[in-house]
Amino acid sequence: MSRDDAPMKPKSTPAIRARPTKAVAEGAVRTLIEWAGDDPTREGLVGTPDRVLRAYDEFYCGYQEDPVATLRKAVEPADGYDDMVLLRGIRFSSHCEHHMITIVGVAHVAYVPDAQMIGISKIARVVDIFARRLQIQEAMTSQIAAAIQEAISPKGVAVLIDAEHQCMTTRGVQRPGMTTVTTHVTGCFKTDPAQRREFVEVATRSIR
Repeated sequence: MSRDDAPMKPKSTPAIRARPTKAVAEGAVRTLIEWAGDDPTREGLVGTPDRVLRAYDEFYCGYQEDPVATLRKAVEPADGYDDMVLLRGIRFSSHCEHHMITIVGVAHVAYVPDAQMIGISKIARVVDIFARRLQIQEAMTSQIAAAIQEAISPKGVAVLIDAEHQCMTTRGVQRPGMTTVTTHVTGCFKTDPAQRREFVEVATRSIR
């Protein structure tokens, strides 16, 4: 395997500093409210810092989970199955690391098993784990593939993500409806053009 073909190691458990106290975090939210031009002490905003922190606990819960360990909880023998396994239409929401604004999209994830298979719900779960972090779409695409590659060493993995970035649709260039498509492939999907073509065709085919 060449260096270019080697799977990228996923950011399974990024090093994170100790979290600030709730009081410090709520104070930061109040400062941002003032920066926006409003009064954090007015009735409608008094409870906002607490609500923002509870929302952040949901938005960024992916930092608390190890995607490879999650996948390995549902590994089973392939029992001779050696064709593509594809999950289409895994909807997700994330936040871009540049503006902390929402990314909404859909992921299509496939792999060709060697000796082991993964419970399909765990694949969808791993998409969610990486989505629930500050992200750029290109990195998230390769991280999903790398986690599956590391968990079960399949013959190949393919990931395609199609997403709308609200940092481009609601600010900046302001182009509503514009989406970004990224792909990352390993193994047989990289070396066999027909296998890669089958993945793209099936993943993007209209669901009737």
